Amino acid sequence: MSRDDPGMPPAPATPVPEGAGTHPPEGPASGWRLSLGRLGFTLLELLLVLVIIGVLSSMASPSLHRAMEKARVARAIGDIKTIEIELLTFEAGEGTFPLTLASIGRSLLLDPWGNPYRYLPIRGSDSKGKGAMRKDRFLVPINSDFDLYSTGPDGKTASPLTAQPSHDDIIRANDGGYIGEASGY
Repeated sequence: MSRDDPGMPPAPATPVPEGAGTHPPEGPASGWRLSLGRLGFTLLELLLVLVIIGVLSSMASPSLHRAMEKARVARAIGDIKTIEIELLTFEAGEGTFPLTLASIGRSLLLDPWGNPYRYLPIRGSDSKGKGAMRKDRFLVPINSDFDLYSTGPDGKTASPLTAQPSHDDIIRANDGGYIGEASGY
């Protein structure tokens, strides 16, 4: 026999109090407590969050600095390649390299560290200034056509690449066969 059987008497209805099931029960025995003093975070919780944020940012900061420095070096390399193409185009049209970067409209171009790019024409120029040519560890000039470089983050340089101020320079060497950090040449 089942409850759906017409021969079964219906189950007695239990009275449901008005509003039951719509609100949480109130009172100490109900298990629900109204907490008026716990509306925000405690000072200890806020300090803990600040410490966690500080630790995470101190871990990420060196990585961010390295990535930004690599981006600056990449930009300097790109600028040097662009200027190199413009200088070679000028030389193809005029038969000689310009005396300054102003001749190709690049005298105001600054490297990513705020320093002007350095340029020294070698081929087709007089012997004046050839002592300033960039040199490798054997003191042999690194270019035969022109020198073009950035003084790097420290803004300092010296003619030989082995000198300490030149290590962070971004250079063009081997007549454009190498463009990169002087320390990697």
